[in-house]
Amino acid sequence: MADLPRTLGLPDFPWDLLVPAKELAASHPGGICDLSVGTPVDPTPAFVRAALDEASDAPGYPTVIGTEEVRHAILEWAARRGMVDVGTDGAIPTIGSKEAVAWLPTLLGVRPGDTVLVPEVAYPTYDVGARLAGATPVPVDPTRPDSWPDAALVWLNSPGNPDGHVLTRDQLRSALRWARSHGAVLASDECYAALPWGAPFVDEGVPSLLDREVCEGDPRGVLVLYSLSKQSNMAGYRAAVLVGDPDLVRPVVEVRKHSGMMVPAPVQHAMAVALLDPEHADAQRRTYARRRELLLAAVDAAGLENDPDSVAGLYLWVRDPSATSPDSWALVDRLARLGILVAPGDFYGEAGRGRVRIALTATDERIAAAAARLSAAAQES
Repeated sequence: MADLPRTLGLPDFPWDLLVPAKELAASHPGGICDLSVGTPVDPTPAFVRAALDEASDAPGYPTVIGTEEVRHAILEWAARRGMVDVGTDGAIPTIGSKEAVAWLPTLLGVRPGDTVLVPEVAYPTYDVGARLAGATPVPVDPTRPDSWPDAALVWLNSPGNPDGHVLTRDQLRSALRWARSHGAVLASDECYAALPWGAPFVDEGVPSLLDREVCEGDPRGVLVLYSLSKQSNMAGYRAAVLVGDPDLVRPVVEVRKHSGMMVPAPVQHAMAVALLDPEHADAQRRTYARRRELLLAAVDAAGLENDPDSVAGLYLWVRDPSATSPDSWALVDRLARLGILVAPGDFYGEAGRGRVRIALTATDERIAAAAARLSAAAQES
């Protein structure tokens, strides 16, 4: 049993490899600026905490499918994003989006011998979820469905973690046409959709796979995940949603019933309240925009380059254009000596080699300290 992770073919937990760099960064006289993870640090909005308290008298078991309140809130949120109406049978709460990513292949009936396509630069849990189901994960370019092999399930992630790339409506349509012609389920993790930075998305919003213009009003074969962790600082609540084809959601619900995968009732009420209030999400986006601009200027001053296609999400996707060969860990070490901890691009697949992911999720004081150190180091060099 001690070797179960190896039996399942799971990789080492990547952040364990970052411990030496973290120790080096922590030795800086000014303390560590940990920009390696996307953990929100700002307060959960007071009205969300009040909603949690309002529903805290919850002696009975919650339902797996979710309350009418939370499912209707999910549908109202989806309508604001221009998504097709899937009805309450196509919308459920989940225990955070990482849980849903990790277990969705298994819940959908993906089995050994099946192939699961994952973005070539991606959050590791897409790969892990395929392995948990006994399937084979295959990294692909999400913008090139003409090059994809046959698969049972395809993952999209837009805006992307770590790269901040956004798939256009045309690219989403192409992926959907491929999935339907190959009998594959197409799942899109859109948990950073509330954080657009570049044109045209900052004005028009990030398009969803369930956008009426993308799926032409037909949600068949499509599932979308979204999380309140980032937009509402509710990571500790484990509050996310799964919305899409009711014929896919129903069997997922049945397995979740058997396995007791239930979102606590007070959290469901807090989710509903948060989903119905876009103003607080807009305010949080403005906070991240301010931090992003500060870090972008410092990264540029340090002679580093953010990916020009990184136009949404919580991260900068940075490389050293002067490096003679791509080496993420050399850049991790360089920044750790300044007391700044970042994540190597290698964590996100071979296509990420040479880059590092820099998170915006630190306090204003730590972001300012990191920016000052980068700027000072540039002046000294």
